[in-house]
Parts: sequence; C-alpha cells; structure tokens
Amino acid sequence: MAVHRTKPSQRSSPDVERLVADAISLAASGSHIEDQFWEERLNVRLMRLLKSQNQNVIDAALDQTFRINIVAFEVLADCAETLAESLTMEHEKHNWDVVLLALPIVAHTRYQIPSGALPIHVIESTAAALHSQIASPDARIAIIPWLYSIDQMPHSHSQTRLLTEALANAAILSSEVKLELREMSETIAVLADPRFIIAAVAAPSGSPLFRWQAEAPARQERGVSLIGWQNTMQEPIASLLPGCEFELLLPEAYFTNCRLADKLVRPLSIKAAVNFLESTIGVLPVGLSCVVGAFGEDQADEYRISFSVKGSSEVVYGVIWPLYDRESVANDALNDLVDDDSPMKRIADALRDAGVDDVFRHAMLFDPELCDDCGAPLFPDRSGEAVHAELPDDAPVQQPLFH
Repeated sequence: MAVHRTKPSQRSSPDVERLVADAISLAASGSHIEDQFWEERLNVRLMRLLKSQNQNVIDAALDQTFRINIVAFEVLADCAETLAESLTMEHEKHNWDVVLLALPIVAHTRYQIPSGALPIHVIESTAAALHSQIASPDARIAIIPWLYSIDQMPHSHSQTRLLTEALANAAILSSEVKLELREMSETIAVLADPRFIIAAVAAPSGSPLFRWQAEAPARQERGVSLIGWQNTMQEPIASLLPGCEFELLLPEAYFTNCRLADKLVRPLSIKAAVNFLESTIGVLPVGLSCVVGAFGEDQADEYRISFSVKGSSEVVYGVIWPLYDRESVANDALNDLVDDDSPMKRIADALRDAGVDDVFRHAMLFDPELCDDCGAPLFPDRSGEAVHAELPDDAPVQQPLFH
C-alpha cells in the first residue's frame, strides 16, 4: 500500500509544481463548478503520471503539499488514491465502474500469522460472501488467490493502478486473475499484523456496486452487511489462521481499508507484546514498566514503546506505533494526553487496557536511530537514551518481531 510521510525538500520539477498548484487551487475552490474544473485538470495530470509509472513526481508533490498546505495535501492524496483504486472500462459498448477492494483481517497471536496462497475453499467462500453480503446483485467480482501481508501489498499509486486494471478485466470478463504471485516477497514474522484479501467489484456504470447503494428489497445497510460478512467468513478465516485471534473489517475501497487496518493493529501490537512477555519471561502486565517516545527527523514519524521489568532500567522489548500519511503531531504536543485523538493518549490507553500501569512519557523528539550492527530500531529508556532492546539471557533465542 502507499504510505506517505513527508521527506526532506528537493528541487521541484515543473510537473510537481503544476500538481501542487492545481491541488492548492482545488482546495481553495468556493463552488462545485470550480471544483470540477480543477479536479479535471488534476486528474488528467495524475493519470498521465500513473500510466507512465512516474510515481516520483506524485510523491514529491505530496511531500510539498504536506509541508505547505495540509488541505491541498488531502485533496491531492484523495485524487491520486481514487485514480489508483477505481476506473471505468468499456466492454461490449457498455461502460463498467470498477473499485479495488481490500478485505482486511486484523490478527494477533502468540505464534505466527500465516500468509500466502489461498485454498480453493476459502476463495469460494469469499466470493460467495461478497456476492451475498457486500456486492449489489448486478455486480461482478474478481479475487486474487493470495493472503497478503502488508509488506507484500502494492507500495505506490502506480502499482495499485496496475493491479486495479488487471482485476477489472478479470471481473468484467469473468475470467481468471492473471498475476505473477510466485515471486512474492517474504513475510516478516510479527505477532500482531493485518492480513488482506484483495478483490475488485465491477458493475455497469450508473448502477450500484454495493448492497448499501441498492434499492429495496436488495438494499442492506453497511452495519447489516458487516455482521453478515463476519458471520459468513468466520469459519473460513479461522481455518486459514490457526492459533490467531482476528477481527474482520467491512470490505471497502483499497486505500481507506489499508489505513484503517494499519491503525487498528497498533493497540493489538501492544496487547500481543504484553502477552508475549508474560509467556516468555513470566512477568505479569502489572510487573512491567514502559517508556514512550516520539521518533523522527523533523517531525514525529512513529512512537517507540520500551518494555522493562519494574525495578530494572534494562529494556527487554520494544514495539513501534507508526504514524501514517494523514496523521501529524506538532513537536510541542508530542506528550499530549488532553486530546483523545493524540497518539500519546491512544498509546497510554492501549497500555492501560493491556494491564500496564507504569508508563513514562518523553516530551522530546528522538532521532530515528537503528542499531549499527543488526539494523534493529533502538528504543527510549527513562534517561532519554535510545538503546537496544534485549531479552534476558534465559529467554527463548528466536522470537518474532512486533509491528
């Protein structure tokens, strides 16, 4: 998936400047007619870049708007995502609307979360559940026969557009999905992570794609669709993820659901870490002490959470709480607990819910240091140093990483 965080500024190309100018103009528009004018110009430029796989220009424009005009950044990001995850295609003199879907499974375990090729029975169950609970009666479906981890997902708008085009053809023509899946990257072993099934839904232009868009009697509200989806898919997914606890989210547009799954897995990462430390070193949650600090070069890109045994300054484990493209924290509010939506408040709540009551919070921004020898992230201690997390010598040697 495309995850954007602003990078150091570089000299802008004319294409970048045009994208930025159009995004700022659209953000400042005062009427729907003007909106349409600027949006059309922006979409034409973005589509040309997507077709030529010129992702660098799109990323540079996102960087620039993120720094100078957050509303324009939202506008540009929305337009780029829309063009990457949806399209209209002509087939037999009729137009079809297509949307790329992410079907998230937010999972955690004490063992390992599987990924890889989907068994036939899971593909068939997924198709049946999409048709009965999610898609409108006239819609067609295509499903990639693979259970994706986040590191295997498309990492740019350009790659996502190619995937959307491939699935659009398969859905509209009711043909086999033609993708090379054998060269998929290895999945990093973590104990709390989302898994995704990727699909596309297609319907004749102007007709509903989803059941909540349809007229009665086919109409079904989102909440009803979600419950039906979860009930129908519980058994097939449980067979796919033995030893895992999981939550099924409503199938929705690709980028929206990727962000939602990423955010929902963060508190589960803390819960999984506490469970892991209890089972590995025999320390109950009330016996743990945590230190939390924000890390980034010019702004907070992530929070790192250190776990120690109460009474000891040694960091035995660490969890990363990443910030995503539409999350930002002012450097003078890194330690904010007043705002319920602040990352520090969410982290503190997640630690409390996991049973950890001793939490020390740094108000400073740490450099995003990694270990020179092994490349592992360093975690903050109470004194303000970034240190290596080391399990006790008598702990099991090989352990999975956390999200």
